Amino acid sequence: MMGDPLHTILTERLGCRWPIIQTAMGWVAEPSLVIGSSNAGAFGFLGAAVMTPDEAREKILAVRQGTDKPFGVNFHSFQPGADQIVELILANKDQVRAVSFGRGPNAKMIGRFKDAGILCMPTVGAVKHAQKMVELGVDMVNVQGGEGGGHTGSVPTTVLLPQVLDAVKVPVIASGGFADGRGLAAALAFGAVGIAMGTRFLLTQESPVPDSAKAEYLKASTDRIVVTTKLDGIPQRMVRTRLMDRIEKSGSLAMWLRAIEAGMAMKKQTGASWMDFIKSARGMTAHGAMPLKQAMMAATMPMLIQKAVVEGDIEQGVMATGVVGGRIGEIPTCQQLVDRIVEEAHERLAALAAMGRETASAA
Repeated sequence: MMGDPLHTILTERLGCRWPIIQTAMGWVAEPSLVIGSSNAGAFGFLGAAVMTPDEAREKILAVRQGTDKPFGVNFHSFQPGADQIVELILANKDQVRAVSFGRGPNAKMIGRFKDAGILCMPTVGAVKHAQKMVELGVDMVNVQGGEGGGHTGSVPTTVLLPQVLDAVKVPVIASGGFADGRGLAAALAFGAVGIAMGTRFLLTQESPVPDSAKAEYLKASTDRIVVTTKLDGIPQRMVRTRLMDRIEKSGSLAMWLRAIEAGMAMKKQTGASWMDFIKSARGMTAHGAMPLKQAMMAATMPMLIQKAVVEGDIEQGVMATGVVGGRIGEIPTCQQLVDRIVEEAHERLAALAAMGRETASAA
């Protein structure tokens, strides 16, 4: 669709119809959501960072059976079985068009992906991290401003996005605070090649999150969405719940107990040994100079999120969300959502172009 302002280098290189990415939320970016978003014209990422290699194999196959569209896979270098997941991604290079990661692979692994024709698109929350990833050879960077859900920085998207655009030469994707076509038009005006959305896709019909948890998300106003460091020592944006209030008041011993309890649950579910678990946690400490207690909590955070978004247990789980969740009031299908975003973006861009023509003719 040449001539369409929504046809960007992102749609060209990823092979999707629209410059909209469904992010890889752990426990949420399951095959049903990846299939729904990809078939709707967006680009879906499978959240393999919380999967064993066997689960990743099964779910990559499920996505392939549900859509012939290209899709992406997210993983962490320090998760148990990461090497096997990398091989799985490479084995499916005919349809897996991109990988995303936070704590990312080294230049050698990035080189393997690039040689296979798979784009590397890390998520970054700081200018220096974007520059480091570009030095390692990534193809694009997804810039998440402080409005984003889960682990997040303190710099708003409207400040961080132009900073990164000025600092790197690769295409930049905008995330943190996006939910509609106005946001997409604004991101393109900044110079981004598209937007990535997590919370907005979490609240769709194809999202596997239980209805009870979705209802709780819909009830959360912007003043109930807070940043905490008590979960693993790193700022995370969450819905304020009774459990979050208790965690906020807890001391150091309580954090250790939660780390150990979540570690036992994770060990039971994944079949990983304590050695694997500690190795994964220590990998995080080495990467970010993180104390072991915090690293253990970071390694086990998915278990607390799983309680809410898989089991629907709001009392015992935590609910990651972007600030934008506070203004979402309904749960459309992925197709309805993408169609509406595209229509709104076209309207806004056309209105801006018309204003430009009027100004020019009046001059």
